[in-house]
Amino acid sequence: MRIIRRIPNTVLFNTIFVTVNILMASTRFSLSRSVHPILKRPPCSSSPRFAPKALLKSYPCPLWSSSFSFCLQTLHHSTSPYLSSSSFSFSSCSSFSPPSMASSFTVDDSIGSNPLLQDFDFPPFDIVEAKHVRPGIRALLKKLESGLDELEKTVEPSWPKLVEPLEKIVDRLTVVWGMVNHLKAVKDSAELRAAIEEVQPEKVKFQLRLGQSKPIYNAFKAIKESPDWQSLSEARKRIVDAQIKEAVLNGVSLEDDKREQFNKIEQELERLSRKFSENVLDATKKFEKLITYNKEIDGLPATALGLAAQTAVSKGHENATAENGPWMITLDAPSFVSVMQHARNRALREEVYRAYITRASSGDLDNTPIINQILKLRLEKAKLLNYNNYAEISMATKMATVDKAEELLEKIRSASWDAAVQDVEDLKSYSKSQAASEADSLSHWDISFWSERLRESKYDINEEELRPYFSFSKVMDGLFNLAKILFGIDIEPADGLAPVWNKDVRFYCVKDSSGSPIAYFYFDPYSRPSEKREGAWMDEVVSRSRVVSRNGTTARLPVAHMVCNQTPPVGDKPSLMTFREVETVFHEFGHALQHMLTKQDEGLVAGIRGVEWDAVELPSQFMENWCYHRDTLMSIAKHYQTGESLPEEVYLKLLAARTFRAGSLSLRQIRFASLDLELHTKYIPDGPESVYDVDQRVSRKTQVIPPLPEDRFLCGFNHIFAGGYAAGYYSYKWAEVLSADAFSAFEDAGLEDNKAVKETGHKFRETVLALGGGKAPLQVFVEFRGREPSPEALLRHNGLLSVTA
Repeated sequence: MRIIRRIPNTVLFNTIFVTVNILMASTRFSLSRSVHPILKRPPCSSSPRFAPKALLKSYPCPLWSSSFSFCLQTLHHSTSPYLSSSSFSFSSCSSFSPPSMASSFTVDDSIGSNPLLQDFDFPPFDIVEAKHVRPGIRALLKKLESGLDELEKTVEPSWPKLVEPLEKIVDRLTVVWGMVNHLKAVKDSAELRAAIEEVQPEKVKFQLRLGQSKPIYNAFKAIKESPDWQSLSEARKRIVDAQIKEAVLNGVSLEDDKREQFNKIEQELERLSRKFSENVLDATKKFEKLITYNKEIDGLPATALGLAAQTAVSKGHENATAENGPWMITLDAPSFVSVMQHARNRALREEVYRAYITRASSGDLDNTPIINQILKLRLEKAKLLNYNNYAEISMATKMATVDKAEELLEKIRSASWDAAVQDVEDLKSYSKSQAASEADSLSHWDISFWSERLRESKYDINEEELRPYFSFSKVMDGLFNLAKILFGIDIEPADGLAPVWNKDVRFYCVKDSSGSPIAYFYFDPYSRPSEKREGAWMDEVVSRSRVVSRNGTTARLPVAHMVCNQTPPVGDKPSLMTFREVETVFHEFGHALQHMLTKQDEGLVAGIRGVEWDAVELPSQFMENWCYHRDTLMSIAKHYQTGESLPEEVYLKLLAARTFRAGSLSLRQIRFASLDLELHTKYIPDGPESVYDVDQRVSRKTQVIPPLPEDRFLCGFNHIFAGGYAAGYYSYKWAEVLSADAFSAFEDAGLEDNKAVKETGHKFRETVLALGGGKAPLQVFVEFRGREPSPEALLRHNGLLSVTA
């Protein structure tokens, strides 16, 4: 997602050190799902910013075996002032043919100058404007309609006459609409919103027609029923099966009146999801608190003060400084997290917290009616397709079933509960030892603050004091070096080779061991609250494909974009990252690796395409584990001024702190996932309970400190109301089992054995990263691990193993 991951951009509340993770792990979602299966793209950073010259052992306990429950019970979770440290010339990448995004469709000369309709190698992100959207999308849809008409007339149950022309149609729409949608996420404006809102129904109408095409559907069924079926490759069989299943889910079998009703629902759901996301962004931007007295911001670290003053300057307070203010506090992640963790002013923490958990829940931006209508329409859609609820539709294309997902969540909930209770008791005891007036009645806006103080006391680690060791350039250098060790690839900056949408966006070329480019990616690292949505995500710009390559034989190379919202450079300092921001970059890069290192030439199942949603977080969460690997971390953690490495004792403390409040953080994810399933299985729209009543009920089982009665985090829950995680948020935990077990293969081989690490990394690349959606994810995992997945590694990594013993 696109997967989104989707970071994540939901909410940070309840327990606090939690705050950090909320904007890290859970805001990662990317993949936003579209109506047509082929348009699915999974869910959600700073490297040296260049100035372009030219311009432990694990044990088997299969998650999906009948013994899973027993096992779990018996086991004890691009211009910039900063120059690169290495020289680079564009010729090394630009001398090779870049991935063509050329279309087999031509457009009328009268609108031929529209950048959305050009034959480009990389999208012209720098010149696309709102004025191009209406004429460009309409012209494109007109040509695609003609292409679909021709396909339906000439379709035959064969790959060249069915799948290849279909992929060309869908790919063109994916690339062009993806450009527009991406710009809305990173460079939002009222004009762009209005243009997209106007043409989106026309785009959805075309997708519905494509997804409900009976000639195409019948041709796919004919392929499956033909004598040649057994001779097809596994990837092609997966494509056929997926297209048949998705066509049914898209309403291809519905009678005329029901199909019309279905299509109206899809149109409205798309509109509501877009509006939901816009309301969250607008509500986040709307909150601004100007502070003029030092005592009100006592405790905020220098980085936060610098950012707050920089924000104040951007809002018209020209003389604002970090030392003397004034300071502007916002709900944007870097600002919000700093206040919740460090502000000694309890009243300020409460005000900011309450503003955050009630975003988009009142006035013109109120998402409450939108939530109700989305849930009502999803249930209506499920009934039309003869499902009992929307969760059953969601699970139809996933690894899990509703029962299996609920079983996993309950087992992890029970394993986490006692640890989370102890977390709260520890905070109460510590705050009391510090003579805190609120010690006997800790509230939500106290949890993050006292968690940070306890963590500093217990492990002698101050997150802010670690920032100087995590400069953008060193983090990216270390990440790319890790990718070289594990996967045998080289990543080089290629700024200037492709147009970008903001001067801080970086562009990179990925090469194989022979020096040939195999992929490219953009990276947009910094928070820009005025125009950029919150969270972190990865998405495809274009996927690997043989069919749509320039010559039809050599596969088109994949291109990705990674987007984060980390702390930007302040003054003359580079971007200095928190450790959580480092983890987020590793996470999103894991998604990008699966997209870029695929060896699958069938475009419909290459990279992240065609991967079951609850498996798509495997490579992203897998990469996070390397942040705690000594050699990797030490290669990253260099003081930006002195070059001094992170002291060994600090690394050991960081490692020890890994499981700090693990029970609370686990329960937070369980709350979101359980609430998501509850709303999409048992909730009755317009029934006796409101969605907030359901949240309170679910939270009584999943939160040691229940949410406030006025908590409206659902109004900002983009994952399930504007992303791809409806009845699928459990996927984070499901895939976390897979990713932790995958990393345990490296532990089993020996993390200090470089040869073994490289061999295991090669195997991971050739299976998890290379096969894409061309094989079932469980089969892919077994090919890598040699057995089915076990939850033991997840519980062990999270320090919860002893709790369940």
